[in-house]
Amino acid sequence: MGIHYDYKSTKGNKLMEKQAKRERKLAEKKAKRLAKEGPKNEKEKGPALDPNKPISLDFLTNPNKE
Repeated sequence: MGIHYDYKSTKGNKLMEKQAKRERKLAEKKAKRLAKEGPKNEKEKGPALDPNKPISLDFLTNPNKE
């Protein structure tokens, strides 16, 4: 009866250990990936549109926007 009797009583603990091990591995992979990529730098956006200024057709179609 030995191993079969022990199985049900320790099943919950074993499942929790497996889940903790899985989460720990995922966290290590994520940390390694972030270290490899380096810090993310967001690109600076150009100046935002002025909400008080109306948008004209010339503004939308002008290829030399600045």
